[in-house]
Amino acid sequence: MPNLLQPDAGSTLVVSQDVDIAVPVERHADVKARLREVRGLARAEEEPSVWLPQRPDLIEVNFIGMDARNERAGETYVLEDVELPLLVFAHLSLLRPGKALNVEGLVIPLPRPAGLLLEKLLTDRSAEKGDRDLLVALGVLLVSEPPDLEELETLYRGLSEELRYTIRSGLSMLSLLEPRVQMPDPTPHRALIAALMARLERVEQDK
Repeated sequence: MPNLLQPDAGSTLVVSQDVDIAVPVERHADVKARLREVRGLARAEEEPSVWLPQRPDLIEVNFIGMDARNERAGETYVLEDVELPLLVFAHLSLLRPGKALNVEGLVIPLPRPAGLLLEKLLTDRSAEKGDRDLLVALGVLLVSEPPDLEELETLYRGLSEELRYTIRSGLSMLSLLEPRVQMPDPTPHRALIAALMARLERVEQDK
């Protein structure tokens, strides 16, 4: 996603190992119908929400659920379905529609950077996967504009004390990470990370 948010979708920030597609629960049936037309990917037998490439020029696609409108918005739950079950992640409810990117006639809806950055900082994964999520958060931060950071602060203010603490912990971990191959290098951006941390700490002092 940081690549797509770059000007002209520069694709220089992150080399993806797979692609996550967030499916709004209200569009689940539409996505299933379109998936029946997809060629070159096949559903994994052990995990129906994962589609595996059948050609070397494609990569794995993971379908995850996003619920921002229904009565269960903000919860993590399983959307049961024989054809395309989804794990609906609570923190994806922070995402809000942003600009749409047109790539050779394909319209790709993008989330606004503020919610995406917070969602990545709330990662609950550890080891390499967790580190990569935090470095993706850095990639989003690098393409964020001042209005995005203002929106981030507004969203942050509305979160629970526990989630705010988790976000600050994520930033602290990010500031300590070592560079990873084909990922944004945090070393030259530690001042940027520190500035965001200081901004969020000022919010805590105001509460």
